Amino acid sequence: MRKNGYAPSEEDLAGIVVGVDTRDSVAELVGTPSVNGVMRDEAWYYVENTWKTVGPRAPENVDRQVVAISFGPNGTVENVERFGLEQGRVIALNRRVTEANVQGISFLGQLFRNLGNFRADDVLGPR
Repeated sequence: MRKNGYAPSEEDLAGIVVGVDTRDSVAELVGTPSVNGVMRDEAWYYVENTWKTVGPRAPENVDRQVVAISFGPNGTVENVERFGLEQGRVIALNRRVTEANVQGISFLGQLFRNLGNFRADDVLGPR
């Protein structure tokens, strides 16, 4: 198994207080999204993939998780959510939110679809 990207653990995310923490304190607690993640004005998306290689076959993506941390207009954390894929559909694995609706869900769907379009060289890199 080979991991690519970074998604904070549940233990790390437990230190983030919804409605209190800001972008600066989140960066101190869990870091900023890696190269594979996305930073937008309204949210940071941390992306982690787990790949399995068997023999000469191309690597297979066996797990993908996205942690979305949404920020309100005042810059404080509104939502902390973890998403994964189950049977090709984006599902919420864990959620701490200040409001009922899920912000950016269409963006997440796009993010999951685009991340699946890697070639083996993109994952394995130069040898």
